Amino acid sequence: MRLAVVGATGAVGTVMLEVLAERSFPADEVVLFASERSAGRRIPFGGAELEVQALTDESVQGFDIAIFSAGGGTSGEWAPRFAAAGAVVVDNSSRWRMEDGVPLVVADVNPEALDSHDGIVANPNCSTMQMMVPLRPIRDAAGIERLVVTTMQSVSGTGQKAIDELRDQTHALLHDQEAEASVYPHRIAFNVLPQAGSFPDGGDYTDEELKLVNETRKILGDETIGVSATCTRVPVFVGHSESVNVQTRDPLSPEECRELLLAAPGIAVLDDPGDGLYPLATAAAGRDEVLVGRIRRDPSHERCLNMWIVGDNLRIGAATNAVMIAERLIERGLTGSRGTPQEIAP
Repeated sequence: MRLAVVGATGAVGTVMLEVLAERSFPADEVVLFASERSAGRRIPFGGAELEVQALTDESVQGFDIAIFSAGGGTSGEWAPRFAAAGAVVVDNSSRWRMEDGVPLVVADVNPEALDSHDGIVANPNCSTMQMMVPLRPIRDAAGIERLVVTTMQSVSGTGQKAIDELRDQTHALLHDQEAEASVYPHRIAFNVLPQAGSFPDGGDYTDEELKLVNETRKILGDETIGVSATCTRVPVFVGHSESVNVQTRDPLSPEECRELLLAAPGIAVLDDPGDGLYPLATAAAGRDEVLVGRIRRDPSHERCLNMWIVGDNLRIGAATNAVMIAERLIERGLTGSRGTPQEIAP
């Protein structure tokens, strides 16, 4: 089993290596790839140091699985090349998520979608991914007609430069200095930005909001689900939080919902608000469970529930789900490309 990790030096790639080691991923050889400027760096992994390589037509040959976290441009160019060379690509970027014929997979939600892969599998956006984990058992039990979602997304979702900027701005403001903004259009420290992502073609909704709409429908296999999304950016280093209003097809009480979620994989129910027990971004950081709490009836609708969902966007929202997808591929005997991956080459 030869495993390639593309984008190994980035924020998600670094966490991915941690997750691979923690889960004792069954690879006989792990090869790290990154940009040319990072080639030659040595990174600790599995008790040894691995040298980062640059992507070339020769270096991508002979892999069983390639996990990508290197941005849409790199994925668009190199994922088909890995697939054509015989690997299954698990891609973290947005490049392939809505592509016809490319499964969009949450490991504990729709692993059966992997059976139809043609060499590339997409990992959802981190905000979508963590929401899908508790919505799947609700959908199975009572159906879902509509979702109203407000996200509070941490700066690590933007990358290391955003993490550094939040730290620098916070330090500056606490020392009566001017805080400069470059990553986001406004200062993020001690602020909330009603914009996560960009506004494509001057539209009213950001690409992050549109991802929640489109990816939810694709993963749950239901184009009729109504989704209204507002994505915000908050001064938190790690951990995305979401306020989710779920309108079910059939009646579902808060008590029944808690029982469903307690029995579902990958979920920790923290729901005793009277004692201050509910999901926090600080509690989710470093964990692979999706935390769910504040489960309650929406008093304005008899078939609506409100809940608060939190996850570590670097781990379960990206790196851990990608590794789990690779594990499911092995379990289902789906390593190595299927079909003719050259057909989806750009």
